[in-house]
Amino acid sequence: MVRIKFCGLTDKHSAKTAVEAGADAIGFVFAASKREVTPEQAKEIIESLPPYVSTVGVFVDETLDRINEIAEYCQLDMLQLHGSETPEYCHHIKRPAVKAIKVRKASDLDQAAAYKQVVRGLLLDAYVEGASGGTGHTFPWEYAAKARGMDPIVLAGGLRADNVEEAIIKISPFAVDVSSGIESDGVKDPRKMIEFVQRVRNVSIFAQS
Repeated sequence: MVRIKFCGLTDKHSAKTAVEAGADAIGFVFAASKREVTPEQAKEIIESLPPYVSTVGVFVDETLDRINEIAEYCQLDMLQLHGSETPEYCHHIKRPAVKAIKVRKASDLDQAAAYKQVVRGLLLDAYVEGASGGTGHTFPWEYAAKARGMDPIVLAGGLRADNVEEAIIKISPFAVDVSSGIESDGVKDPRKMIEFVQRVRNVSIFAQS
């Protein structure tokens, strides 16, 4: 079954809706973004969550001391790195991590192998100049074939209810990560959350049958 992460949650109501819709994990952005939250905001939301929901902190080129401090304070389960973090940097993080690879061309995936031993998984996202994620842009999914054998792969970048089934069939990721694709006018939309989860679950069952 393909796992689902909803990213860019900023309030308790959206987090509660995400969990009720069926998200396996929810993400909090601790970097410059319209979806940025403070550690205090994230901690309050996390403490309101039911058990067995994974919490993920999204960071971009944060200092090691600061990222470890926030992770401990908020009691994050996982860290997601969207900057130029090196394998050596990842080695010194005190929480399990997923490294984002921004894909513009197939050769961008050449760097993936260097992270294999120091992170729990790789997240493939679309490259957009000046942006670290959550842009709503896709990348050519056939490029992801170069990442096969480097599982687990998390697929991100422009996913929506109307394209996530195709993406899963083509790439067979371990998980999918969505932010703008479950929003309306920049706000998390319960209807889109529910539809996204349904599409992922349906295609996961179809793939197993």
